[in-house]
Amino acid sequence: MAILLNLIGIIVLIGGLYLFSSNKKAIDKKMVLKATLIQFIIAFLLVKFPLGQMLLGKVSDFVTAILSYGHEGLSFVFGSLADSSAPTGSIFAINVLGNIIFVSALVAALYYLGIISAIVSFIGGLVGKILGTSKVESFVAVANMFLGQTESPILVSKYLKSMTESEVMLVLISGMGSMSATVLMGYADMGIPMRYLLLGGALVPFGSILVSKILLPEDESLVGKSTVTDVKIDNKGDNPNIISAISQGASDGLNMVLGIGAVLIAITALVALVNGGLGLIGLSLEKILSVLFAPIGFLMGLKPDDIGLAGQLLGSKLILNEFVAFSDLGQVINTLDPRTAMILSVSLCGFANISSMGICISGISVFCPEKRGQLSRLAFRGMIGGFLVSVLSALVVGLVAAL
Repeated sequence: MAILLNLIGIIVLIGGLYLFSSNKKAIDKKMVLKATLIQFIIAFLLVKFPLGQMLLGKVSDFVTAILSYGHEGLSFVFGSLADSSAPTGSIFAINVLGNIIFVSALVAALYYLGIISAIVSFIGGLVGKILGTSKVESFVAVANMFLGQTESPILVSKYLKSMTESEVMLVLISGMGSMSATVLMGYADMGIPMRYLLLGGALVPFGSILVSKILLPEDESLVGKSTVTDVKIDNKGDNPNIISAISQGASDGLNMVLGIGAVLIAITALVALVNGGLGLIGLSLEKILSVLFAPIGFLMGLKPDDIGLAGQLLGSKLILNEFVAFSDLGQVINTLDPRTAMILSVSLCGFANISSMGICISGISVFCPEKRGQLSRLAFRGMIGGFLVSVLSALVVGLVAAL
């Protein structure tokens, strides 16, 4: 039954995208079929194939080990406050958000050294050859396996002015449908298994391209072509050396921490305020979201008792943000069966929420002010598309896991 529901869910999702497509005739159906098939292959290799399972586990352990070194810096600065076993317990602002500063600096160093761009260029080249997407689209889609919604466009910032509307839509959808390496450890510290987060990230490139190219395909005269033909990634930016890059990364990480912390304080307080009012009539925001988004949980083939939870988490992610949703999931994930835990974790992987629209518009338009109007016009569809990228990944993973 779960397999059938997941299959119906995938058909409904793709059918819905087709229904709201800006140009149904221009959709490259072969590309859509290829992207869907490749997602299934990746999911099968990482979820069912023993060698793939082992590889995912090894990579997960390696990434966790590397990212956990950030706690050394936190202990040096905050002392016992960074020790979750101390009487004060785990302090979210230090143990979860604080590590983002280290990871941001690490990513900046890898970016400066050209390691990230080399991986992006190699994988992006393969994606482009397989799906027929332009270089700039392929690079941005792959970059979002590592970078965030306003970080990945930096790779191709000088080409934004010449990008078509369909290419800009892909930038938005892949950004809001993905995660950044800088926040991975934050999610993991809330109890989300790293292997589930990496699994969700691995499906981002093909899912983003699939959703984007159905919602807003290229005009028939431009299919398979691009106004940007020669793409070269600039690793150095304004940094004269690696120390400068690390310092800039740490500074960016601090700003991200302050931003996330401020938003979480405001959202948590506002949700409490709303629940206080709704409580007068026996309702809560969580109950409302669980009902509104329950159909998605049903199509994921979850147990009846978990459908409401899925609806609540997906609603929280879209209306509030993914940190709130992951925090709620982390509190109950050990009580769920492995398939449900994996599906829900993957479904929450991504920045798609209401506040991300403003972040994308302001963040990307810095590199290309001329595109601000276009970005504003596409932002809402980009957010919905990014949300559906994660849902599609969860449906694919759920179907494969049920085989």
